[in-house]
Amino acid sequence: MARPPEKLAQSLEILRKLQTSNGAAAIQARDLSRTHRERLLANGFLQEVIKGWYIPSRPDEVKDESTAWYASFWRFCAVYLEERFGAKWCLSPEQSLSLHAGNWAVPRQLVVRSPRARNKVTGLPHGTSLLDLRAALPSPEDRMAKEGLRIFSAESALIACSPNCFSKNSTDLRAVLLMIRDASGLLARLLEGGHTVIAGRLAGAFRNIGRDRIADDIVKAMSAAGYDVRENDPFTDKPSLVIRTRETSPYVNRIRFLWRKMREPVIDRFPKAPGLPRKVEAYIERVNDAYVTDAYHSLSIEGYRVTAELIERVRSGTWNPETNEGDREQRNAMAALGYWQAYQAVQKSVGRVLQGENPGLVADEDHGTWYRELFAPSVTVGLLKPADLAGYRNSQVYIRKSMHVPLNREAVRDAMPAFFDLLREETEPAVRVVLGHFVFVYIHPYTDGNGRVGRFLMNAMMASGGYPWTVVPVGDRNTYVNALEKASVGEDIAPLADFLAGLVRKGLAGKPLPAVPKASSS
Repeated sequence: MARPPEKLAQSLEILRKLQTSNGAAAIQARDLSRTHRERLLANGFLQEVIKGWYIPSRPDEVKDESTAWYASFWRFCAVYLEERFGAKWCLSPEQSLSLHAGNWAVPRQLVVRSPRARNKVTGLPHGTSLLDLRAALPSPEDRMAKEGLRIFSAESALIACSPNCFSKNSTDLRAVLLMIRDASGLLARLLEGGHTVIAGRLAGAFRNIGRDRIADDIVKAMSAAGYDVRENDPFTDKPSLVIRTRETSPYVNRIRFLWRKMREPVIDRFPKAPGLPRKVEAYIERVNDAYVTDAYHSLSIEGYRVTAELIERVRSGTWNPETNEGDREQRNAMAALGYWQAYQAVQKSVGRVLQGENPGLVADEDHGTWYRELFAPSVTVGLLKPADLAGYRNSQVYIRKSMHVPLNREAVRDAMPAFFDLLREETEPAVRVVLGHFVFVYIHPYTDGNGRVGRFLMNAMMASGGYPWTVVPVGDRNTYVNALEKASVGEDIAPLADFLAGLVRKGLAGKPLPAVPKASSS
């Protein structure tokens, strides 16, 4: 890579120092001289958010690309709000509950309270905004900080949130309710404020999720203090299966509630599973025949430039890495080689599933092997470090153009075992297919390769119901990605279920797999 011109290099060094000293999630105009600021803007290393405020960006991002903004959103807002209001601000109780629940999706509008606010909407990039409301803050003991953001404590947010929050954000609210170990923290606030209506609402909410003891304690304590409490369930639905675990990780509980919420819509939309095939060898042969098509479309979805010829040469062992020229070409070839190796490992897993082993258990035991095979060639030639094969990621990642923020590294280690528990316990093959794929990419456990491993997982689950090996066409990439976004951010699984069900029906009808161009790919 060519070195930047000397003047640009000077500006980049100043930007680097800003990022090193304070993270520089939000850079004010005063932090840089006009010359450096304009130079960095012109070369794509800065993006303007609002007048006088900027975020770092990458010069290779497409114009109007949203990734840099979504990745910077929460850190930017924390710095910006601290600059505007000092310590006199707090996110709304509703937004506080979402963060307590581990839901870091970028909201269309972030609501903040402050006695210094002007009841004003500030427009932010890519259709997002900030609404500051002039309102009193909760008492200091009812506030806390999370990732630099000032928020309500869980108990105070449950008391202060609007009643319709329980129906609009039911997954988040249930995840937070499950974090509450006993009624004492809530009761201190309910009794002090004489909140009879809220007490009845919270008792009904706890009863809804199977926490009868907490519900009873709220009603009995309020009644003993002379308050007439009428229990009222604020949720518009009841979980099909009440979670009776002592699990307090909000990330794990969100995933469990999402799974239960999304099961029926998936079952309603998916074709009936044919059942495990009698001719296992014939099924495996069809999987092997699908390799070139699957590799081309799956790698192309991830932005690699591969051809049918390259894929075939990798499979036959006639590709010679020494004759490959250029870093990009080598990366494409290593991705193709890794895909071939991983595909062989997945076929072995499919064989286990077809023999009647529990598909969730097989995926749990084998997905690490798929990942390692996927990237082993890149490690061999030095494109990646050996540590990159260690397993689940150790840093935060973001998804290009997505408002969904994947789980943090600690949450990944809690969520993945719970995910595979759900997969093992699931009885419907269609649910294993759709939610197995969705929840895996929702967690995003690896630094790279989540989409490819997720589609491998999807097809291993296809085998568990006798569905055919299914290829997501690169031509349908936008439909596919948008469906995942709606599921991740809006908790609407219908678009993804409909999309995958349509592909499966084509396969069941014997229609050919998507075409693979013989010339260079796009």
